Amino acid sequence: MYKAEVFVTLKNGILDPQGNAVLRGLESLDIEGVKDVRMGKYLEVSFEADNRELAEKKIELMSSKLLANMVIEDYRFTLTEV
Repeated sequence: MYKAEVFVTLKNGILDPQGNAVLRGLESLDIEGVKDVRMGKYLEVSFEADNRELAEKKIELMSSKLLANMVIEDYRFTLTEV
């Protein structure tokens, strides 16, 4: 059994309205010094695989085909055996 932690973020140059809303919220709370906020997604996926190499291939496939929109998002992941 493997557990992957997948982090999905917007590619550079893609506008981030959610991040901008958080930034404005921080400013309204008089929190100073915050220059930029970028939002993303965090996912935990537990799954079976025969070995680490196959587990990496599976999570790559999951991430590139469904978890991230490859047109506007990037992803990275950590993988642990549980």
